[in-house]
Amino acid sequence: MTIVVNGSRIGEDEVARELQYHPGRTREEVAHKAATALVVRELVRQRAGALDLDCDSDEALDRLIEREVDVPHPTAEEVDRFLRRNWFRLRKPPAFEAAHIFFPAHPDDEEARAEAGAKAEAILEDVQQAPWRFADLARAHSACPSSEREGALGQVRPGETNAEVERALATMDEGTVRVVASRHGYHVLRLDRRDPGRELGQDEAHGWVAAYLRESARRRAVSQYLRLLAAQADIRGIELDLPDTPLVQ
Repeated sequence: MTIVVNGSRIGEDEVARELQYHPGRTREEVAHKAATALVVRELVRQRAGALDLDCDSDEALDRLIEREVDVPHPTAEEVDRFLRRNWFRLRKPPAFEAAHIFFPAHPDDEEARAEAGAKAEAILEDVQQAPWRFADLARAHSACPSSEREGALGQVRPGETNAEVERALATMDEGTVRVVASRHGYHVLRLDRRDPGRELGQDEAHGWVAAYLRESARRRAVSQYLRLLAAQADIRGIELDLPDTPLVQ
């Protein structure tokens, strides 16, 4: 069924293209997450337009939050309390600087997965013979938005990517490239640098906690804001159940 958000239609083809970015146990769950993400983006786009904000889609939510939401800063007392309660857990987590070339395939589509896997293996062979071609190959073949950044994923920390890619990064050597199968498809994955993580000193921990609490407050504020936009909108074709964290990429 076609989804309509304040008169603006979201077609099944748009939902199909969005599926690759959302994990789930069943195709129905993945499809609902993808449709929800598209509805959220449309709500953000419409609100930004109503306020005449001159920004692209990637900046729209940040501009709206800056203008319409009061995100509280953590107080020194809140930071100190968090430190007292969680000091034994405060370590800078490991991080990986990586890049990939992504070929999507749903886990239940054997034909699509076989095709995606074959494409990934062919690209891996090209990269192994000419490593300098990775950036051009990413731009030409990757189905991930990171293709616009030559495949670069930036700094990836635990919990920020799918489990299969995370496990691969944890076992790869710096500078190596391999094909990794995930629930989303196949990745020609390159590990550029590994930061193993470490215990935080007192001053560094204070800054890290302040940033963590600030980001947690922002996520809650964004979630509440999106729920408000949804409540004020005329949305048809989907039973919207917004998660606690926003589905805006």
